[in-house]
Amino acid sequence: MSPDAPAEKLDLRWEQAVVAVPEARTGGWSNLSLAALGAASLVLGLSALDAANFVAEQFARSPWLGGITLLVALFGFGLIGWAGIREMRGLAALDAVDRARVAFAAGDTARARLETLRWAESVPAARDLLPALRDAPDTATLRALLEAGPLRTLDAQAVSLGRVAATQAFAATAISPSPAWDALVFGWRAIRLVRQVAALHGLRPGFAGTVALLRRSAFSAVSVAATNVLADAATRAVVSNPLIERLAGEAATGLVAARRMLSLARAAAAACRIVPPA
Repeated sequence: MSPDAPAEKLDLRWEQAVVAVPEARTGGWSNLSLAALGAASLVLGLSALDAANFVAEQFARSPWLGGITLLVALFGFGLIGWAGIREMRGLAALDAVDRARVAFAAGDTARARLETLRWAESVPAARDLLPALRDAPDTATLRALLEAGPLRTLDAQAVSLGRVAATQAFAATAISPSPAWDALVFGWRAIRLVRQVAALHGLRPGFAGTVALLRRSAFSAVSVAATNVLADAATRAVVSNPLIERLAGEAATGLVAARRMLSLARAAAAACRIVPPA
């Protein structure tokens, strides 16, 4: 045996001891989120108290006037409460996607199967696969079934949505009068695209959920808008002839916007996947 044999055995044991560790989750409430929640609680709480005092005053004046005031207050606060419930449901659905990803990364078959079945029940493209998912023996089989079936379909549908959005972004950018208007139209269409891709994956994100998806897709409304403005300004500066600037510059800016919209569609699809892309 060579003198290096113990070292070789030690290296082999070291390599065998290395196991895959799931990526640590960095979620949680940020200071800004806590401050916003506190401010919203104060505004809603004080508004509710003020509304209650006003309703009591109306009842003191007349029972029918108090009843009408109470119905109006209940209707308004009920809509606010329902909106809050929908926001929480959207965030809970995103959290379920995170739990599934952690389960797949850790090789936890039982939890991965449970989260996959919950997800498949809410996604039309995956419902036909429910019996096979229930019988899957391990996470590798679950992943293979998802990749070969619903996830491939959803990726293709997301790209189709991205092409439609890219065509609209190209047309809107080519005829818009200013870079600021380009940024506004592009930002609005990008947010709508993210929500459409999320709906394909069984998610119904509200405002907070859409912001979370934009962050996960490595995009933000500010950066996309700023990039679009800078790209348009740079394109306009390349040429000096007014006619060439109008024809070539606007077309080039529209192509940049269309390409970014397609990239956003693919990134949003990757962020919504129950199994992260390989």
